[in-house]
Amino acid sequence: MLDSAATSGPQRAALAGIRVIELANFVSGPFIGMQLADYGADVIKIEHPTRGDGIRTWGNRKNGIGLYHKVLNRNKKSVSADLGTPLGVEIVRRLVARADVVIENFRPGTLEEWGLGYDVLSAVNPGLVLVRVSGFGQTGPYRERSGFGSLAEAMTGFAYTNGFADRPPLLPSFAMADSTTGLAGAFLTLAALEARRNNGGKGQIIDLPIYEPMLSLMGAQVVDYDQLGIVQQRQGSRLPLVSPRNTFRTRDGGWIALSGGAHAVFQRLCTALNVPELADDPRFSDNQKRLENADAIEQALQDAIGKFTLKEVAARLREHDAPGAPVYSVADMFEDPHLLARENITTVADDELQDGIQMPNVIGKFSETPGMVRHAAQRLGASNLEVLVKELGFDADELTAAGIKL
Repeated sequence: MLDSAATSGPQRAALAGIRVIELANFVSGPFIGMQLADYGADVIKIEHPTRGDGIRTWGNRKNGIGLYHKVLNRNKKSVSADLGTPLGVEIVRRLVARADVVIENFRPGTLEEWGLGYDVLSAVNPGLVLVRVSGFGQTGPYRERSGFGSLAEAMTGFAYTNGFADRPPLLPSFAMADSTTGLAGAFLTLAALEARRNNGGKGQIIDLPIYEPMLSLMGAQVVDYDQLGIVQQRQGSRLPLVSPRNTFRTRDGGWIALSGGAHAVFQRLCTALNVPELADDPRFSDNQKRLENADAIEQALQDAIGKFTLKEVAARLREHDAPGAPVYSVADMFEDPHLLARENITTVADDELQDGIQMPNVIGKFSETPGMVRHAAQRLGASNLEVLVKELGFDADELTAAGIKL
């Protein structure tokens, strides 16, 4: 459990001493656990003895191994327990006694049905922080509905504003709401641990619906509607606050993303593209006028950009300190010198994928206690012997008889 003792000698990991029990599947809850584990928390992931986390079989696989699972459940210990059995409940109770945090993302009421509600868990450990991720929260008329990230992306205005005006709303091509919930959940977990330290050691429940982080990310939509009655519509890659802001095709078929709200920035952009006269055009003399004449300014920029190759326009933008970036595929990211220099993609050894695996590195760089990817996701139940037998004292024969491999 968390301690506040001063350390000497080598620096400990930022979250060393925090133990997290992850009773979560798929993306949202495990993403929280991943963020905490990346910075040194001891995260024990509880998985069904035979099925494991469903993410193990989702998405692309190599040799039968789920690749995204290897990323999402990195740095964690995999421990087996069937939570619908008395043995599984007892495993959780013993783990909770030594833990700081429990993360769960089942439908509201499921933990209570298993006999693992917060009343039970907090009786074992009054300082426990329980992070409850669900589609719509633990309260409200939708609380019992099943929840998925796609529903959050639809109900918070993202899909409505994403895409083009003459085409259907677009959902994102990745688990945006679930991942956003994971980032928010990691922050809320640390806030709750600090609150515990400030308030006599008492834990609490974090009620985190998947849709709430998405709602908070949707910019000025709520305040604009409240104060001005504006309902933001789909307008492709344009942004209602800034013009120009879009993607443009180069002579060789590449794409470049540009943004130039401040007039000084727009002037540098025009100079880089060899059309300085655009900055003096009365239609484009400030950001508001450019927003009013977005079609005209974007056509003028497209005409200019179409004369250059992607490499040429990128070089000209850099030369004139004008904001722009190539539109990368994932293959391009593997070749970018800046991403390589900052080690944004890291290589991890793995006992199931013999050649190792590359994945996104931890977010941020600490000067003293950096996070790191220590290992990819473990085999199902790889830490059963270490945690269940050696630490918690369960009988090996009892576990084996219950279908838990050691």
